[in-house]
Amino acid sequence: METYDALLSSITPATGETRTIFDPATGEAVGEAPVHTVADLDAAVAAAAAAQPAWAAAGHEARSTALLKAADAVERSAEELARLLSREQGKPLNGPNARFEVGACAAWLRAAATTPLEPETVVDDGTTRAVLHYRPIGVVGAIGPWNWPMMITVWQIGPALRMGNTVVVKPSEYTPLSALALIHVINQELPEGLLTVVSGGRDVGEALATHPNVGKIMFTGSTATGKAIIRSSADTVKRLTLELGGNDAGIILPDADPAAIAQDLFWGAFINTGQTCAALKRLYVPDSLYEAVCDELTAVAQSMPMGVGLDEANVLGPLQNRAQYEIVARLVDAARDAGARILTGGNPDTSKPGNFYPATLVADIENTNPLVTEEQFGPALPIIRYSTVDEAVEMANALDVGLGASVWSPDLEAARNVAARLQAGTVWINKHGAVDPRIPFGGAKQSGYGLEFGTEGLKHLGVPQVING
Repeated sequence: METYDALLSSITPATGETRTIFDPATGEAVGEAPVHTVADLDAAVAAAAAAQPAWAAAGHEARSTALLKAADAVERSAEELARLLSREQGKPLNGPNARFEVGACAAWLRAAATTPLEPETVVDDGTTRAVLHYRPIGVVGAIGPWNWPMMITVWQIGPALRMGNTVVVKPSEYTPLSALALIHVINQELPEGLLTVVSGGRDVGEALATHPNVGKIMFTGSTATGKAIIRSSADTVKRLTLELGGNDAGIILPDADPAAIAQDLFWGAFINTGQTCAALKRLYVPDSLYEAVCDELTAVAQSMPMGVGLDEANVLGPLQNRAQYEIVARLVDAARDAGARILTGGNPDTSKPGNFYPATLVADIENTNPLVTEEQFGPALPIIRYSTVDEAVEMANALDVGLGASVWSPDLEAARNVAARLQAGTVWINKHGAVDPRIPFGGAKQSGYGLEFGTEGLKHLGVPQVING
């Protein structure tokens, strides 16, 4: 286990161009990130391609053993990783935040190592025998986001490595230190060349998406960038797994108990201060429960301390970058100007440092308001009235995205019936955003395609091969 200073020093380049990364809560410098080039990317891909055949030949058992050791390494350095993550991304140590994210990294590595994937006998009738296998793709390019920079990177690299691929990671320019530190720790238990991080700008990401020796791209981020990756990957017919924008809807059914669900509703929306693709971003409430839900949510929101992440008392942090802060502020201001009612929040204290925007609840808002139709990706939740469940389903399905959704009711059969009508890759009941390494996860409509997690996630990191005979 390394100390925090030693971990930070291990990822600070001794030579070459660097870029200072600043704490979004305080404005203080966190550390220096390397500025890699397309030439560095080419070298990383070449090393990954050279290392891949031996890694594939090692077999599932050996690869799984290495991933289990990597999970142990992450746990040994968990506190140091969480502290760096908190300073760079802004999320507090406590709550479903930095320590939670580092713990999830270890859990997902273990899940990738232990999830079974056996050859599937498709036909065996005495005349014909056909067996479906999944072979390694080769080199996988993983392009990560800034909101969960460690956890989502593990979602990409864990199953890719388990399936016999090697991986080149391109982290977000906003949070490169977190990815660099995580991969430094994981590489303590992996053979050289299997896992490399290239911390560069947009040109490096574009080169990764078009590289002729990269067989698959995994990307988590905006729909616009996902579309650009689809176009740029076409000439080499790369396989793709894209987890794109969400703007998830939640529907409360008329028999729900507002007090009983308020805490889970809050965290469904405000986990990571709202900076989560599969967070609850628009909430539909029946007329009969509307004011009660507003009151209960307001009480919960006002009880949640927000501040610098290293303060153990805080559970909400800043927006990671100023650009995202401005998006949230613009959408809330537009809702207020349109006559919506601000239940709490909506007035940031601009005299203090950091990208802090208060937890904001917006009531009496039209379903066509930009705060509803655009993904805010921050701590502002619009609460929309409905009269009938059919109306709620129609409003929830009206957008061109469909990552997740949720239905809230003590009547599970009724909730499941409504869930089946929603156009989303995952519909949770009485919870939101509860991803699980055993359960496949992916989007519908323009929220992307491809599956992650579980056996299906492993399959998406292999090339299907049928042996017939």
